[in-house]
Amino acid sequence: MTQNKKSSKSVKNRISNQKFVKWFKNLRKWQRIVAYVFITLISLVVLNTLIYKLTPEVKNPKWGTSFSAQYAKELGVDWRANFTALLDDLQIRNFRLMSYWDISEPSPGQFKYDELDWQMDEAAKRDAKVSLSIGMRQPRWPECHKPSWAKNLGRKDEDAAIMKFTLNTVERYKNHPALESYQLENEAVNNWFGECTPVDTDQGRLDKEFQAVKKADPNHPVYMSLSDQHGLPLNKPVPDKYGFSVYRIVWNDKTGPFKFYLTYPTPIWYHSLRAKWIKTFKQRDIFIHELQVEPWGPTATVNMTVDEQNQSMSPDQIKTNIKFARKIGEPEIYTWGSEWWYWRKVHFNDPTIWETVRGEINRD
Repeated sequence: MTQNKKSSKSVKNRISNQKFVKWFKNLRKWQRIVAYVFITLISLVVLNTLIYKLTPEVKNPKWGTSFSAQYAKELGVDWRANFTALLDDLQIRNFRLMSYWDISEPSPGQFKYDELDWQMDEAAKRDAKVSLSIGMRQPRWPECHKPSWAKNLGRKDEDAAIMKFTLNTVERYKNHPALESYQLENEAVNNWFGECTPVDTDQGRLDKEFQAVKKADPNHPVYMSLSDQHGLPLNKPVPDKYGFSVYRIVWNDKTGPFKFYLTYPTPIWYHSLRAKWIKTFKQRDIFIHELQVEPWGPTATVNMTVDEQNQSMSPDQIKTNIKFARKIGEPEIYTWGSEWWYWRKVHFNDPTIWETVRGEINRD
C-alpha cells in the first residue's frame, strides 16, 4: 500500500516536471530571459536568507563608538554632557574621536586643541581608549575638513600644510594615556561622497602621510578605512588594520527623479568574504569602523521629525543592524550615531534609542 502511494506520487512529480519543461520551452526568448532572471533572483533571496539564519553572531565584540563634538553642537546639545553620558551612563570604553583640521588650526600655524584635550583627558580618567582620527579627511560632513585659509593653496603647499597639521596632532597626543591607535584620512579614496576633490584622494600623498605618521609615532598602530562598504584595498598604503563601514537603510537621491529609502543589498557573506580576502592577501585584520546606528533621511537629521527618523533608524532597526554586524564575524565594532542617541533623548524626551543601544551593547 505504501509502495503504491510512493509510486503514484513519483509519477505525478514526473508529469508535473514534464509539463513545466514543455511550458518553459514554448515561451518566447524574451519571456525565457525574464523567467531566468526571476528564478535567479528568487534563488539568491532564498540562499541569502538561509545563510543569514545559519550564520552565528560574534560573541562579546569589542564595542566602540564615534563621537564628534562639532556634530553634537549642530544638533543643539551640550557636547560635554553628551560625551560624559556615553562614558558614565552607557559605560562605553572605546571611542573614535576627531581632530578636525578647520577646528584645530583655524589660522596657519596657530593650533587649538582645547576641546579634543578635554575629551582625551575625560576618557583617560575612566580608562577609556581612543582611536584618534587624524588628517584632512575625517568623519562627518563635509568629510574634507579644510580650514578656509587652506582652500586656495596650490597642491604642493596644501600637501605640506596637511602633513604639518597631521604630524602636529600626532606629536601632541602620542604620549597621552587614552591613545590606543590612529585612524588616518577617513575613507581616504572615497571620491563620491563629501565636499572633496580628486586631488584629496591622491594615493601618493596618502602613502607619504602614512609613512610620516608611523615614523613620528612607532608605538601606536595606524588604521585606515576603505572607501565605503564596497571594494578591496589594492594599493598603498597598507595600514596596520583596515576598517569598513556597514550601512543598511539610506535615503537615495542619486537616481535622477527617483528618490526613495534604499536598503543596501550587500549580504552577510559578501562582508565576510571581503574580510577573508584582506586577511589572506594583505595579512591584516579588519574591523567595522562605522556601523549605522542613526538615521539617513532626505534632509539633515536635526530637521527631521521622529517619524521621519524612524524611517531609517528605529529601535527595531538598531537591533537589526547590530545583529547584522555581529553576524559578519569581526570582533571589533564601532557604532555611528552617539550624538543622535543623546539628542533624541534630551530634545524629544525620548530615551528609547538610548536604552535600545544600552541593551544591545550589553547583551552576551
